Amino acid sequence: MEELDVIIVGAGISGINTAYRVQTELPSSRYLILDARGEIGGTWSFFRYPGLRSDSDLYTFGFPWKPWKQGKLIATAPLIMDYLSEAVSETGIDQHIRFKHHITAANWSNKEQKWQLTATDPNGDTVYFKCKFIVMGAGYYDYKKALPASIPEIENFAGPVIHPQFWPENFDYSGKKIIIVGSGATAITLLPNLADKAAHVTMLQRSPTYIMKIENNPYKWDFLPQDLAIRLIRLLQIIIGIIFYHVCRLFPDWAGTKLQQAAAKQLPETVPLDPHFIPRYKPWDQRVCFTPNGDFFEAIRNSKASVETGTIRQVVEDGVILQSGEKLQADIIVTATGLKMQAMGGIRISVDNEKIDIGEKYAWNNTMIQDVPNFFFMVGYINASWTLGADASARMLCRLVKNMQARGQRSAVPGGVDAKKIGYRPLLALTSTYVVQGGSELPKCGNSGPWVPRTNYLLDLYKAVIGNIDNGLIFA
Repeated sequence: MEELDVIIVGAGISGINTAYRVQTELPSSRYLILDARGEIGGTWSFFRYPGLRSDSDLYTFGFPWKPWKQGKLIATAPLIMDYLSEAVSETGIDQHIRFKHHITAANWSNKEQKWQLTATDPNGDTVYFKCKFIVMGAGYYDYKKALPASIPEIENFAGPVIHPQFWPENFDYSGKKIIIVGSGATAITLLPNLADKAAHVTMLQRSPTYIMKIENNPYKWDFLPQDLAIRLIRLLQIIIGIIFYHVCRLFPDWAGTKLQQAAAKQLPETVPLDPHFIPRYKPWDQRVCFTPNGDFFEAIRNSKASVETGTIRQVVEDGVILQSGEKLQADIIVTATGLKMQAMGGIRISVDNEKIDIGEKYAWNNTMIQDVPNFFFMVGYINASWTLGADASARMLCRLVKNMQARGQRSAVPGGVDAKKIGYRPLLALTSTYVVQGGSELPKCGNSGPWVPRTNYLLDLYKAVIGNIDNGLIFA
């Protein structure tokens, strides 16, 4: 049985970043990354739908230790994969990755003060690992199952019904009429990219989303040295994101009106703002979606795409009939209705062989789980780049381990939670359907102390680097 100091689950952006922090700040620690798939990248190598791109800027979504030099704020999956491949190669992280190792269970032994992981290797054989610390960097959704779309009589449809999570390789949609069911970031990405080849693309939504045009290359700072310019742009993007979010939350009616007015300027006169672009919710109750260089609106202006707002009454052989009686013709239906959330990669987590129900536990500093020793998970922000949150957690992990080593401590476990006192808040405070339906899979947050959800990267970075990280922990 192989023994390590740290095992990181997942070779996506969170896992790679954690590996860098571990090998840099804990250089004597032996670590491995175990990934169930056969390549790095997580989301960016798994999803294959046309136009797959980030919905956060790469200056902050990229690693703080590897500056993003492409210039574009929003990048497509191939550019992101090239960036990740360079990162693991340049730092030697690729030498620490074991692919096609699917972890099924992890059990903490209080007697041994170690984790034992059960996994299957590339040959399908059961293998075991032991380690002092586990880091979960496997994301928050189920790779094998998508969120089921409840569409009346979808079985009547004669053409292909595709979920973006399982986009067929080399799928030809040229000259086809396509209906995208959904209005989130995936749908808003798909619409302009499918419109290039399709006869027409219709985004069918039950309710509208806030959609904001952003310039994809707004910074012309060639007068500065490149590394300095990139660092300043990254800091500026962090500050802009924090201000934008908090202004929207403090003045939701004003912010909502401004976002709607900006959208109206992008629409042709034939497309009304109401009902298609006036959401029923406040900005950041669900994520504000960005359209780089306004490609979403451009497709609508060019009559290559359109938006319909309504509820499906039934699906027929050649399209969709709405409750209003209107019929939308289609050759292909794309169900961009969300992801199926899954905590900790679906791994069975136990302490002394007693299963832990993750959804019943509180998250300590959005980094550890109540009553689970030496167990860390990487989670990002709903209102900023995912990697910012994951890096704050990775820094906190390394600092905590250093402190424990200096004090001769072998384990740290979040505890002493008074649920009545701290109350309840969701880890991801969004009203999106997939988050509401799957939120019980994730650990809970509270209203005070180290149990509050994260919304501000600069505050979280302060906590991770110089704040009190003993509060709420029990050491042994």
